[in-house]
Amino acid sequence: MPTRYIDTHAHLYDAQFDETREEDIQRALQAGVDRIYLPNCDSATISPMMALVKQWPQNCFAMMGLHPCYVKEESYRQELALMEQWLQQEKFAAIGEIGLDYYWDTTFVAQQKEAFSRQIDWALQLGLPIVIHTRSSLTDGIEQVRTKQNGGLKGVFHCFSGTLDEARQIVDQGFYLGIGGTLTFKKSDLPLIIEHIGLQHILLETDAPYLAPVPYRGKRNESAYIPLIADKIAEIKGCDTEEVARVTTENAMALFAG
Repeated sequence: MPTRYIDTHAHLYDAQFDETREEDIQRALQAGVDRIYLPNCDSATISPMMALVKQWPQNCFAMMGLHPCYVKEESYRQELALMEQWLQQEKFAAIGEIGLDYYWDTTFVAQQKEAFSRQIDWALQLGLPIVIHTRSSLTDGIEQVRTKQNGGLKGVFHCFSGTLDEARQIVDQGFYLGIGGTLTFKKSDLPLIIEHIGLQHILLETDAPYLAPVPYRGKRNESAYIPLIADKIAEIKGCDTEEVARVTTENAMALFAG
């Protein structure tokens, strides 16, 4: 049986793929990446995301949520109302991409926390996993999940970049670590953390078109590069890439099965 992978986080609807999207998806399929999960950002990304899912229903799966970078004082409540409306009328794989981002701007932290909290509540009501963005905000993100965890909350901390202690806190909450191209970067601390975290707690992701792994660092990322991340994990763990592929695929299927 050929090696099978899942890209649990890719923005393939992004305009950077407009000229080559068909070829990009075909390349992913040839690399064994047969399921790609698409996180939503805001109202502007819904239409291109849903069009992609309609075109590739066996391979592309949509999430619905409001990304923290798009939480603004004036509009975020209307944005959330639209997300809620979509969740009532369509089936989605997860609530995402949601969370907190203190990297670019801390003006709307209170609003980000409110939006995050509301969207976690939707996930609990609908029995859906959450896909969490926590750039420069991991401590608060973990705490907000801990506050809401009633045994029914599940999900992944996308693009994990914290400490070993934070990784363990996440795993203790029943959540996965989303591991992507940053693992392959020369100065990354992630390899030291992955050494101590079992494969059963890891999901593979690209965050395409961002954060391409070595040797493509600095170029546009794509789902076909998922095996490079699996190779690096296998090297760190001293196991076969096929084992990494098998376990992370099982993890993704279990998380998004609902």
